[in-house]
Amino acid sequence: MGTPEFAVLPLRRICEAGYDVVGVYTQPDKEKGRGKKVIASDVKKAAEELGLPVYQPERLRDQEAVEVLRKLAPDIIVVAAYGQILSEEVLKIPKYGCINIHASLLPRHRGASPIETSIICGDEETGVTIMYMEKGLDTGDIISQDRILIGKHTTESLTRELSRMGAELVVKTLADFEAGNVTSTPQNDEESTHTHKLEKSMGQVDFGQPAEVIERLIRGLYPWPCAFTAIAGKSVKLLGSEVVDIYQSDETATESAEPGTVIEVTKTYFVVKCADRGLKITRLQPEGKKPMDTVAYLNGYKMKVGDKIG
Repeated sequence: MGTPEFAVLPLRRICEAGYDVVGVYTQPDKEKGRGKKVIASDVKKAAEELGLPVYQPERLRDQEAVEVLRKLAPDIIVVAAYGQILSEEVLKIPKYGCINIHASLLPRHRGASPIETSIICGDEETGVTIMYMEKGLDTGDIISQDRILIGKHTTESLTRELSRMGAELVVKTLADFEAGNVTSTPQNDEESTHTHKLEKSMGQVDFGQPAEVIERLIRGLYPWPCAFTAIAGKSVKLLGSEVVDIYQSDETATESAEPGTVIEVTKTYFVVKCADRGLKITRLQPEGKKPMDTVAYLNGYKMKVGDKIG
């Protein structure tokens, strides 16, 4: 059971490992864009390519959908970013229960946006957790975990890495089930943190914050919904940045500049004053335009030191 790209590699690896996948559950196709084109999920596309039966109930908890699942008689259900809550009735169907591939080191970052939140919060590391599913949200016992340093990952690149790690870890965990070697550990609820569904408003940049905080926001909200600000009254998404030290120059007294002031402009980037240091903007997307390196943006928009943004 899964829907976005994060769940595709685990599905492929389970098939490659020789397991009999009796069904693939994913969210119903959705209309997208102005043309209302119907788009299938990444998992559905992969399942059809693999020749697997696909099920897309609007509500898995409806009795008709539950009976269809019961007839499939799965030994185990593997869930990865499915997008629907499994009822207690569904959780009891498989012999070995339902296990979830969660993209954090539980109990930290339970909930809807663990990857984005781990970057935005400034965590040094994150990882994947294979856990038993139960009635609570990401509260089940931990079966296995794997870790990775976050470094300068964006949500896009970190999602790919965690998907790969989750695929390998779930196959190993399934082998442990076969061998009867599965052990699990209860989560410490006192150490838990919770994440929330992403909203576009979260991306509005406040240059009165430290540059490092803004840089993490830009990485954490890429590729959606993206951090954004206003330049000359128009909304601009900020897609790439670096924290830089502020220094005195002949052009402006940068130390006394207010946050949101442009303190340096070159042919390839510009630097904005933040609460403490400067933020070099290296990639952005003006409203109605495609993403571009800042050099391309500056070719069309003449920015100068002292300009205010935000």
